[in-house]
Amino acid sequence: MNIKIIKKFVPISVIGASNTDKKNLSTAFKVGQLIASNKGVVICGGLGGIMESVCKGAKSKNGLTVGILPGNDPNDSNDWVDIKIPTGIGYARNVLVVNASKVSIAISGAFGTLSEIGHALAENKKVIGLNTWNLDQKHIDYNNIDIIHQDTPEKAVKLAFKYALEQ
Repeated sequence: MNIKIIKKFVPISVIGASNTDKKNLSTAFKVGQLIASNKGVVICGGLGGIMESVCKGAKSKNGLTVGILPGNDPNDSNDWVDIKIPTGIGYARNVLVVNASKVSIAISGAFGTLSEIGHALAENKKVIGLNTWNLDQKHIDYNNIDIIHQDTPEKAVKLAFKYALEQ
């Protein structure tokens, strides 16, 4: 039997909307595939929408997925989560999702995603955006704090690995 030993996994948080359109779900699926193909680990909130699509994409390439769940029941996760971490802390788990990696990819998103973006940026972590929130820099007193918008999953994942490996 051949056993492949991977010395280093690169955790990448993927955040995004629970309810979104087919284009964003397709984007998330591709992001998951690319992360897995490059020996990355998908970290997410473990539920539906973007979270489910990114996990499904990663699993299609035999990747590893981690879901940091808001509730106490590990069975609440989507079917493509390998490691289920029930927290029982609701939206407060958003801090854990972004702190589990050095970089986050935001796809689409509502207010939960916005809170994750805020937590990541407050911790000086890079956030790469695909069709997600824009920040109004006039109201931010920090230099170089912003979402780094990309127009393709390939560019977003390449940049995510670059930033993750610089740490």
